[in-house]
Amino acid sequence: MIDIHSHVLFGLDDGPRTFEDSLAMVRMAAEHGTTDLVATPHANLDFKFDPELIAERIAQVRDAAGSALRLYAGCDFYLSFDNIQDAIDHPRKYTINQQRYLLVEFSELLIFKNTDDIFARLRDAGMTPIITHPERNGLLRQRVENIAKWVEQGARVQLTAQSLTGAFGRRAQDFSRELLDRRLVHVIASDGHDCERRPPVMDQARAWLRKKYGDGLAQTLCVANPGAALSGDEMYLPNADRQFSVRKWYEFWR
Repeated sequence: MIDIHSHVLFGLDDGPRTFEDSLAMVRMAAEHGTTDLVATPHANLDFKFDPELIAERIAQVRDAAGSALRLYAGCDFYLSFDNIQDAIDHPRKYTINQQRYLLVEFSELLIFKNTDDIFARLRDAGMTPIITHPERNGLLRQRVENIAKWVEQGARVQLTAQSLTGAFGRRAQDFSRELLDRRLVHVIASDGHDCERRPPVMDQARAWLRKKYGDGLAQTLCVANPGAALSGDEMYLPNADRQFSVRKWYEFWR
């Protein structure tokens, strides 16, 4: 599995505090079937996003973890005026593996009325927004039609693995199912922060998807589309007309 949203780098945000904690999270992810992990520190009002420091921390953890899994850089990008402008000025600063996909976290207090325009500006700069964990955002749970419109305009949607299995409560799980039923979900990710309360694991969510929606969708949301995020390729959902081909993103590492 490929996890494109995790907070595994120590001392950068509300994730692990120590190097040992980071290493434990990486090893846990690998033990639960994750082969590729994107470290996505916050860029928001509380935490400064420092690409050079992130690269240093990734190198430290990667060296210690050895062949446990492959580790990449990304960002949990908070949607604010300063961030938006900086991303437009530096389109590959915050994206997953310095490709095209940008994890976008909405405020829980305000949804910008001009979100359509903001997403259009990001796309014009070469970025594809991925709306992160809308099922855990009370305002976004009331705006499913907006989410559908943003997807139609080119945005993508990521759910949290633990939301599917109920760890974030009934409302998050129910809204996850609504989005899945409406084919508005493209990626599942752990959003892991530690080894206990919010672990960096996806295997239980993948099993849940297989049971509820079939192996094809589970493979797409946990492997193929996250792989496309790493390589910068298009994301697709399996349907009667078009089945996602996994060959192209495998070639990314050959």
